[in-house]
Amino acid sequence: MDANEFRRRGKEVVDAIADYYENLDNIPPLSTVSPGYLYKIIPNEAPETPESFEDIQADLKTKIMPGMTHWQSGNFFAWYPSNSSFPGILGDMYSSMFNIVGFNWVCSPAATELETVVMDWLGKLVGLDKRYMGIKDDGTEGTGGGVIQGTASEAHIAVMIAGREMALERLKAQGLSGDEADKMRHKFVAYFSDQTHSAGQKAANIIGCKTHMIATDDGLRLTKQALQAAIAADKAAGLIPFFVCGTFGTTNTAAIDDLPGIAEVAESEQIWNHVDAAYAGAALVCPEFRPLAAGIERADSFNFNAHKWMLTNFDCSALWVANSTHLVNALSIHREYFPPAEGDTSFVKNYRDWQLPLGRRFRALKLWFVMRMYGASGIRAHIREHVRQAKWLEEQLLADGRFEILAPTVFGLVVFRLKPSVIAKGDKDVDLEDLNKANNDLVKYCNVDGRLFLLSTLLKGVV
Repeated sequence: MDANEFRRRGKEVVDAIADYYENLDNIPPLSTVSPGYLYKIIPNEAPETPESFEDIQADLKTKIMPGMTHWQSGNFFAWYPSNSSFPGILGDMYSSMFNIVGFNWVCSPAATELETVVMDWLGKLVGLDKRYMGIKDDGTEGTGGGVIQGTASEAHIAVMIAGREMALERLKAQGLSGDEADKMRHKFVAYFSDQTHSAGQKAANIIGCKTHMIATDDGLRLTKQALQAAIAADKAAGLIPFFVCGTFGTTNTAAIDDLPGIAEVAESEQIWNHVDAAYAGAALVCPEFRPLAAGIERADSFNFNAHKWMLTNFDCSALWVANSTHLVNALSIHREYFPPAEGDTSFVKNYRDWQLPLGRRFRALKLWFVMRMYGASGIRAHIREHVRQAKWLEEQLLADGRFEILAPTVFGLVVFRLKPSVIAKGDKDVDLEDLNKANNDLVKYCNVDGRLFLLSTLLKGVV
């Protein structure tokens, strides 16, 4: 494919993308293919000779499209959204054009510096404390800063490693040698609630630490008192607390943990305090939601996915640390083929030392496009409209009379179920198993109908 054909085919692809989005709500959101369908209709070896763009395009429509679940559909109500936008797509196209491997400043100075700039933009937009900014008001380098990770799961791993590094330094400050401190790693324990995203447990599995899953309260929140009790029990058993994750907007119900209480305990125990706001963090662009996030200003790290609710194509997970020292110390490895920048290094952050992989895409470009083409006002309007729609749905469900709301509708998530009275037979009490089955059947019925895609969950045994 030469440049001329690329121009022609590129225009065709843009037209196909635009057509897809214009007609998306008319397509059933959930794929109905059976496992293994694709293996039966495509060759089991790569082609020996080149194939035409027309043939590939035809296969995309007839073989790939049937196996796609349409996350951008207005009828997709399953997992938290993975919003895209035309500005995000355009930014991604330019990123693909440059196709850099941006592991340090020299690789592409603009990629490093734009990431520092837009992460400070975004941090200010969601109201983060100044200690999270990469560049201070006077133009000098801050101790903290933001970095774009691929996912919140990657962010979890990175900050848990930083928390472990901080705990090791604390042990060495108490008189242990480096080897002696390292031998204590098997005693390190991280704290999550029973509503924390699975990313927390996966991160713990990867770095090899113990975990303590703490039961949430009636509002499905991790509380200060529960965390204190868990830490006291573990310390009595000879374990070493080093990390806690509070959540701003849990996966099941969008609940908000006791972030001020968690911060108080973390400070007292000198453990790393991470706030996972993967979904709901985007709501903080609207000032009216910021009081709900009291306590994040005291956290060691804060993360939300711009690719969930902020119109930026996957992958774009925004992570900030208040002090990058432990993160960089834990992940920094120097080799002679990583040439340093010369001169003023205020804007020179080696982001390879802020993440697990060495190479990294130019993700900041699509975020820059989104923030500029929507503006803060456009992003706020997007968030507020989704919240309005969620409130409307809650009102409709309650007005119907057959449903009950199981968690407060604060953001864009509505958690509901059939009332027990709807399936009750006479005066007999409804068995929990029957109630759960009825709600699962309702979800299955809606999905089979094909007009929308819903998902059920389990809240302490209740569907």
